Amino acid sequence: MKELKDISFDKETIVLNGHLVQGAILPQNVGELDRDVKIQMDTVIEGAVYGHRIEIENGDVEVKGAAFAQLEIYINSGAKGYVKFNKSIGAVDSVVSHSRECKVMMLSDVNAKEVRLTNAFVGGSIFADEVSLTNCVVIGGVFANKELSINNCVVGTFNAPTVSMEGDNGLLLPSAFSLEPIAYTPMTTLSNYALADLGAYYKGVEPAANSGKIRMNLETDELKSTLTEDNRQLSVRNYTVIGKVLAADLVDWEKMQNHFLLTAASLNTQLLSTYDLGVDSTGQKALLSPEKIYEFFMNLMSGKIQINDIDGTFSLDAMADSLNR
Repeated sequence: MKELKDISFDKETIVLNGHLVQGAILPQNVGELDRDVKIQMDTVIEGAVYGHRIEIENGDVEVKGAAFAQLEIYINSGAKGYVKFNKSIGAVDSVVSHSRECKVMMLSDVNAKEVRLTNAFVGGSIFADEVSLTNCVVIGGVFANKELSINNCVVGTFNAPTVSMEGDNGLLLPSAFSLEPIAYTPMTTLSNYALADLGAYYKGVEPAANSGKIRMNLETDELKSTLTEDNRQLSVRNYTVIGKVLAADLVDWEKMQNHFLLTAASLNTQLLSTYDLGVDSTGQKALLSPEKIYEFFMNLMSGKIQINDIDGTFSLDAMADSLNR
């Protein structure tokens, strides 16, 4: 890999192939604001990147600083290997990645007018006008000002005026929101993992009692609220499992470690050290590294990790004892 210490680019397009850039790629004058950045393969950029258009043709690529494009950030559909953005990325127009053979890790927030992702992991949240996700994991929330399309994804939560959903999907938090009813096909499913013992599945050990996923009904698990301000009304639909967590008081929340796992997934590049969830099924430490967290949640999304349905039965005596503690 070539090492570039003093960066001086005077061309309209910066082309990187097998380079280690020890610094940032930023415009030095007005004439460089429209300069494109093209990464062909095998490149590490240790600082931030700014370009009119940022294109990644193939892996392996790692950008350790923030990335921003005037037009778009684009990952080639035929890309292989891995592409990792350690910090926030954004574009005025779009962030696009449709490669099915590339391990795409966006470990912080994504901001753009339009976000279209396939087979990608987002450690933070997505903020855009229009969002289309296929086979993706978003640890935070997906917030779309206009339209949101989800196909076979696991997301923390979502909030959008219009939502369409296909395939098998999951929520990591108890609730999600839309203005219009969710458009879905007869084969669409939505599961909620708020009461699943994700920490145990991450370690490969037996999950806690009374834990598991909750299968949501997109018609009945909807609460409609009307917000009023200055003679204006806005109807919001809340898709939630709040009314189905009667047995939640019987769960040992400290042992589940869900909050710690999700926090590590969204903050891993900002943590000063690598933490673990204790000992896994093999007797080794279950380290919370970005790569291991990526593998776990992508396997959860793809169905390689199957979460048991929560047991809907409970003892009234045990419930009374838990309330009297």
